[in-house]
Amino acid sequence: MRAFRAGLLVGCLLVALCPPVEADPHPSSHDVEEAREAVRDRSKRLGKANADLATAQSRLDQLAAEVERLVEAYNGEVVRLRQAEQAHALAQTRLAAADVEVERARQGVALMAAESYIGLSPMKPIVGMIIDDGGVDGFLHRAGTLGHLRNERSAVLARMRDAQEVASIMRTQAAGAYAARQSASERARQAKLAAEAAVAGQRRDTQELRARTRSLQRRVDAARSRAELLARRRNAALAGLVTGGSSMGDMAANWALTQLGKPYVWAADGPETFDCSGLTMRAWEKAGVRLDHWTGTQWTSGPHVPLDQLRRGDLLFFAHVTADPSTIHHVGMYVGRGQMVHAPQTGDVVRVASIWRGDLVGATRPR
Repeated sequence: MRAFRAGLLVGCLLVALCPPVEADPHPSSHDVEEAREAVRDRSKRLGKANADLATAQSRLDQLAAEVERLVEAYNGEVVRLRQAEQAHALAQTRLAAADVEVERARQGVALMAAESYIGLSPMKPIVGMIIDDGGVDGFLHRAGTLGHLRNERSAVLARMRDAQEVASIMRTQAAGAYAARQSASERARQAKLAAEAAVAGQRRDTQELRARTRSLQRRVDAARSRAELLARRRNAALAGLVTGGSSMGDMAANWALTQLGKPYVWAADGPETFDCSGLTMRAWEKAGVRLDHWTGTQWTSGPHVPLDQLRRGDLLFFAHVTADPSTIHHVGMYVGRGQMVHAPQTGDVVRVASIWRGDLVGATRPR
């Protein structure tokens, strides 16, 4: 119990001596600079991510080109396969014709064998000529007949040999054409498999690229949301800059502060995007003063005001050479407390910033 009371007492003393820290409703310039640095850092990471995306896209393009090459290789093998099929079909036709010729020759030989079997052997005509009593004329006639038979048999045998030789050649050619067909078919199959594998790889890479693109888009959106959030927080922190004054300068400044967080776009003058002179032109338009969309004529739109006499709505100009107004490149609008509202540059948004920059030339009060 004593320990509890002692702890309670210590706790009360700590509360009394160390009150809770309240959030500063007015961020310091250091806080603002840290916020800007966070935006710049996010922009750098986003730039690197975009570079990675470009590299991934390049790899995908290379893969697509390789797939096209493989598909064309497959198409070539298909053409060669068709040619091999045509050669094989032609060889088969020729082989069939050769087989028919062989069969005819074989029938002739078979007939000759049958004739020999039934008594018309080569010896019988010779014996007949010896025992025949027909005289010399009969002998010569039978000798001629025997020579004719022998020539016919020789022709039949020669025709059969020729037919067999032709058939053998046709068979060899058919076998070669078939082998070529099989080889072409296998090459076509391998090329097709390679193309299919490459397409599958391309699909995987594409899916990965799409997922990465979605992730990058989320990062871009997050960066944009972060920038807009910073603008809103600064707007809220600097809400005291908006006054209830009714002068034209107050009207212009108050309207310009309502545009915080809108993106900078070159040559834009609203309503969703602005460049520097487009923002100031529209702000003073709300106050009833017509300005050109150009820093050159906005600089001469009214009397020049000493920096120690600035009023809300005055235009602040910045130049490459501070002694030479012809080099003015940027304009902002004074909103009080040494702050201005302006549209800075590409990649940034309308925001509040200090007027004290090294390139500050001077101020103009439009009328």
